[in-house]
Amino acid sequence: MARLGTWTAVHRRWVYGIWAIIVVGFGLAAPAVFNSLAGAGWQADGTESVQVREITQEHFGGNSSAAIQVVIDSRSGPLSQEAIDGVVHRVGEITAADTRLNNRIIAPVPGTTISRDATTAIAIIGADASTDDMVKAVDDHKAELTALSTDRYDVFPTGSSALWSDFNAANHDAMIKAEMISWPITLAIMIVAFGSVVAAGLPLLLTLAGLVASAGGLVILNQITPISVWAMNFAMMFALALGIDYALFMVSRFRTAIATKNRGLPPADQNSHRIRHEAAAETMDTAGKAILLSGLTVLISLSAVLMVPAPAVRTMAIGIMLAVTFVLAASLTLLPAVMAGLGSRINAGSLPWAKGKHGASPLFGKWGSFLNRHPWVPAIVSLGILIALALPVFGLKVAMPSIAVVPDDAPVRQGYEVVAEQFGDGAPGMIAIVTTETTADEAAAIAAANPNIAAVMPPQAAADDSDWILIQAMPKADPSDEQTADALAQLRADLPRPALVGGAAAENVDLQDALNTWFPRVAVTILVLGFALLLIALRAPVIALLGTVVSLLSTAAAFGVAKLIFQDGHGSSLLAFEPQGFLNGWGPVFFFAMIFAIAMDYTVFLLATAKEHYEHHADPRQAQVDAMAHSGRIIFAAAAVMVAVFFTFALAEPLPPKEMGIILGVAVLLDAVLIRLVLLPAILRISGSRAWWSPGWLDRMLPEISFKH
Repeated sequence: MARLGTWTAVHRRWVYGIWAIIVVGFGLAAPAVFNSLAGAGWQADGTESVQVREITQEHFGGNSSAAIQVVIDSRSGPLSQEAIDGVVHRVGEITAADTRLNNRIIAPVPGTTISRDATTAIAIIGADASTDDMVKAVDDHKAELTALSTDRYDVFPTGSSALWSDFNAANHDAMIKAEMISWPITLAIMIVAFGSVVAAGLPLLLTLAGLVASAGGLVILNQITPISVWAMNFAMMFALALGIDYALFMVSRFRTAIATKNRGLPPADQNSHRIRHEAAAETMDTAGKAILLSGLTVLISLSAVLMVPAPAVRTMAIGIMLAVTFVLAASLTLLPAVMAGLGSRINAGSLPWAKGKHGASPLFGKWGSFLNRHPWVPAIVSLGILIALALPVFGLKVAMPSIAVVPDDAPVRQGYEVVAEQFGDGAPGMIAIVTTETTADEAAAIAAANPNIAAVMPPQAAADDSDWILIQAMPKADPSDEQTADALAQLRADLPRPALVGGAAAENVDLQDALNTWFPRVAVTILVLGFALLLIALRAPVIALLGTVVSLLSTAAAFGVAKLIFQDGHGSSLLAFEPQGFLNGWGPVFFFAMIFAIAMDYTVFLLATAKEHYEHHADPRQAQVDAMAHSGRIIFAAAAVMVAVFFTFALAEPLPPKEMGIILGVAVLLDAVLIRLVLLPAILRISGSRAWWSPGWLDRMLPEISFKH
């Protein structure tokens, strides 16, 4: 790492040139990132419901869960056949040239897709493409479809594809607004933390380079495999937070190194090339190692999410991993080169109170000394708070999002509510049963006898010469209700083979089952790999295990708070959202990986600093005080930035970004304040030399890694 630091400092023009090519090259593709990325992928590959979607799309005129339902709702009195035919004709004209859509529009049918009072009718635009392309088709046509409304009736595109279209649009807008708010707040915090305009600006420039490169990389990767648009949303947020984390640690260390090396030298010798190169090497040999290990921990944590067989979840992880990779690469190459080019000018624009104040923080040094003298009470109080906040997690419920996650004025929600009101609560989540002619009557009878089914439609023969029969059943409850999941489970248990059960509601249930099944495996993988990396980095099994355990504790506390807010609704009026009674289904898997990655990020910073000072003087008590003095301010500032970034998403109107911002913000706040600045330093003090003990056989197995420069 020291040699890499020297090389980047000596050859910084090469580094600038390479990064200019990377940023410009990927930047040319970056503007297309939100328009080209996929909009769907919320499914569990290989499940029964996905099979049903593929069968109905191929054999029943595209009448699958991905089809677009066009709801025609009269404002006054029954709809005339002429009005219905006119809308169907115009819908056909709008979609005729789109190869993603089936050319035959399924017209409303009395008794099934026309309400009893004839005020509402549903036409169906068949799907003839992947779910991602169907969402894009809705993006392209929903304005034209809603424009068919007149003063006599409204027209709303709805259904699963329309839901994801409006869902993605609302969340994209919310994410962009939150990012715009978070950047100036971040800069203000950075200026206060660094006390220098130049030093504060470096992390933002570094993160911007990483974000542009990752955005272009996602567009290019999307040509190979569909990447969820959420990948970029998460990548933007996570890269900003982590990029600032890494830059804080590096810039702080470089400023200390350059100030130390210039001390006592005549002005003519200060800030020489040799001084700057040596400072870059020292920074990389200490902070650079910690950042590399931290970045690897983040990547390992997120890579475990790739085990989940859901395209949207996997590609969100890929998006963040790509952004973290670029930010990490920039932190370890571009940043040391820029710092070496600036030298002591990195302190340009210093604010009055910060001039000449680099290195150890007297304030956090005093706090470290206090914990050294009185470790037990702060540790017990901190531990008690975390356990109390974690206890509600045992009552946490998860489910795929309901219609409440899209704004009230979204066309898909308006259409959904009309369908539910006119046809029944379960109508928006019709269950599709595909079977053969020989078992069709038996399947229809079993479905009709199910206590959670309100109505069963007449069996429908395939549009081609195949033997498939489609039976649609309407649940009694809303698609996100547990009663609908019970209906699906009972049907699958009772129906004769080869009957298959699917539909949009079934796809959500199957995805949730997959997420629930894979979550324990993902969590265990993350914990084991996180511990292994800490063990390799620190060469100390005791503190590596304790560091992993306390990171898990802060994660549990964050989910406990999430249960109180988003499931139980505490504070919902203040935060302006309607609680669903559960946490969105991807939360445990995805947020666990993200929270644990951030927690381990701080763990590496603190313990790497403590290990560095322990290697210098072999005094565990002094190492704990020095670790707080040298890393406490960085951890505090980094946490302040992260909390500001994440909490800006709490201002979003849609629930998912609000949920994400509050959960991650609370996690960082709890982790930084209660664990990194209280519990973990107290544990270091209490465990003493035992924290750094390692058996001889393990020492011989582990690679030689030292943080001492």
